Amino acid sequence: MSEPSARKLIIAIDGPAGAGKSTIASRLARKLGYANLESGAMYRALALKAIENDISFDDEPTLSDLAHKSRIKIEPTLGGNRVLLDGRDVTLRVREADVSQAASRVSIHPQVREWMVARQRELGTNGGVVMEGRDIGTKVFPDAEVKVFLDADPVIREQRRIQQQHSHGASSEAMAAELRERDRRDRTRANSPLAPAHDATIIDSTSLSEDEVLLTIEALVDKKLRANTSPERNVS
Repeated sequence: MSEPSARKLIIAIDGPAGAGKSTIASRLARKLGYANLESGAMYRALALKAIENDISFDDEPTLSDLAHKSRIKIEPTLGGNRVLLDGRDVTLRVREADVSQAASRVSIHPQVREWMVARQRELGTNGGVVMEGRDIGTKVFPDAEVKVFLDADPVIREQRRIQQQHSHGASSEAMAAELRERDRRDRTRANSPLAPAHDATIIDSTSLSEDEVLLTIEALVDKKLRANTSPERNVS
């Protein structure tokens, strides 16, 4: 898909765990030549640092202080994003189950989220980014040109997560229970609970393939790009 000469967009993809956000965001970013910014990877990096420093996931002031002393960087590569924590490559470690579970607990704290939102805005301020998470279109980039809320039936999401994480040795029952608990925390947290932005396009991926979801979002992007470069917008 080619892009006309125009300001590069900010594309926000939100949704619950197992909906397919990471895969779709990565593929879309590659196709557009945009950066793929994973908000979840940033929270996982902080959670890993909390684990390594034996900090309670419920200790908001200490976690906030830890965040302010941390350097978390996302580097796009052909094989996917590289995650750097204080200059150290933690790409593989942050994908492991214990870090993912810790991240869902760390991310509920308002002070932590405020710090993360500020960093994420810095990364995407010039456009040309596809950012996925749970509050990108509502909190991080409320003025994003394209907003998508990607959802799926909970049972299907559990099946997808189990298929993704079987290699880590966790049981199917444990992974399904963790996803349900993650949903509960995301949807009920006081700060930026998981919910579609009022102007987001909601896509139910339950019965759609990755390609079908990608084509749907590409159509939204093309429509916005055409609108941005239409003659009417360029009339002085």
